[in-house]
Amino acid sequence: MRQRDEYLVFAMNGGMYHEDLSPVGLHVEDGGEQAPLNTNSGWGNFHMLPNAVFYVGDGKAGVMAAEAYRAAGIKPRFATQSGPMLVIDGALHPRFLPDSDSLKTRNGVGVTKSGEVVFAVSKRPVRFHDFATLFRDALDCPNALFLDGTISSLYAPEINRQDRLFPLGPIIAVVARFPR
Repeated sequence: MRQRDEYLVFAMNGGMYHEDLSPVGLHVEDGGEQAPLNTNSGWGNFHMLPNAVFYVGDGKAGVMAAEAYRAAGIKPRFATQSGPMLVIDGALHPRFLPDSDSLKTRNGVGVTKSGEVVFAVSKRPVRFHDFATLFRDALDCPNALFLDGTISSLYAPEINRQDRLFPLGPIIAVVARFPR
């Protein structure tokens, strides 16, 4: 980045990955598909349907269920697939229980009704239900996507947050140019 006079403004782990750190689902960088859309069945959070794609391109961003994304033919500049969706057209995922005993650190992304991209990471372990409620009720996101759990990491120097680094797969990053 320094060779391009850029610096890191924000970074967050951006989806599920295999042991070799490659993405489990769709991963697009600078318009090039690095990994294909994954609609296979399986176990774990990624396969708790619907899973979804977070995408950015042509001046807008969105979170869309994987099958709908495929049908829409979107050609994003950047995209990542993960699962499950936290909020689906304004409703919490039906499998999320308000009294679940599954407490984990979680991170996710949503897009507000006005088109603003919102990222969140919990400071302590939380239930899926509570994390999804944050996106729907407090952040006003009609659709939101769970990115990852226990290893959720955030780099955001503006809020003095630089989480312990884990080996991570996909990473969502925002860079800026140094002033000249």
